[in-house]
Amino acid sequence: MHPARRTVSEAETQRANRREWDRYADDYQATHGEFLGDVDFVWCPEGVDEAEARLLGDVAGCSVLEVGCGAAQCARWLGTRGARPVGLDISERQLQHARRIDEDTGHRVPVAAGTATALPFADASFDAVFSAFGALQFVLDAGRAVDEAARVLRPGGTFAFSVTHPVRWCLPDDPTRGGLVVTSSYWDRTPYLEEDDAGHVTYVEHHRTLGDWVALLARAGFTLADIVEPEWPEGHERVWGGWGPERGRLLPGTAIFVAHRGSALPRAAERLRCLR
Repeated sequence: MHPARRTVSEAETQRANRREWDRYADDYQATHGEFLGDVDFVWCPEGVDEAEARLLGDVAGCSVLEVGCGAAQCARWLGTRGARPVGLDISERQLQHARRIDEDTGHRVPVAAGTATALPFADASFDAVFSAFGALQFVLDAGRAVDEAARVLRPGGTFAFSVTHPVRWCLPDDPTRGGLVVTSSYWDRTPYLEEDDAGHVTYVEHHRTLGDWVALLARAGFTLADIVEPEWPEGHERVWGGWGPERGRLLPGTAIFVAHRGSALPRAAERLRCLR
């Protein structure tokens, strides 16, 4: 595959990423399944655990949608905490893994095939919507995805998502100290993609700055509660793509946004923080 930076359409993005995740799903679950757990909620490669972070708060009795759920590990864990979870993913193969894990664990999560930009759910259907590296950086029209989350949320509902920290787009995808070099502009929003020998797009990721995400949330009527920038944990030696201990101890690799639909927050909650 050949990496490139150029503009692509939403249709190209969806087609490429659907095929890529269907192709990669087996390897992904085999490689990362133990780290993610079958009934666990891990937000990012740094290992932020929702059981400790509680970014969604108390979910007991709440209806919760996981967008880009993969094998629905996070949604499954929420079900053990009293939530009514639903998962959505663009990849049919990932959803097959979700059904496999349902059978293995006895914890079942309803799932549907679809995209973040066209959620197949009625208005005000959920108390919380979240995505753990599952969707937001894989769509061209992030504004539409944020609007869709707002549409299906009830007033005061929580929207939380983790993405590659925008500063990482300036650097090569190298988790070692060799990756500590700026190779592109932070403000260059040209998508990263991979092409086959015939020039067909096989994978796409889209870049937004921190300011872009804040603006998109505000325009959709969200109140920003938190931006979590996890520090690399001591003793955590796992390398996952561009994430690893060498570079992770110096620069953030993940940004987690937490917002509420149309609700005012106390001043103390309106902050940026680092999660140790």
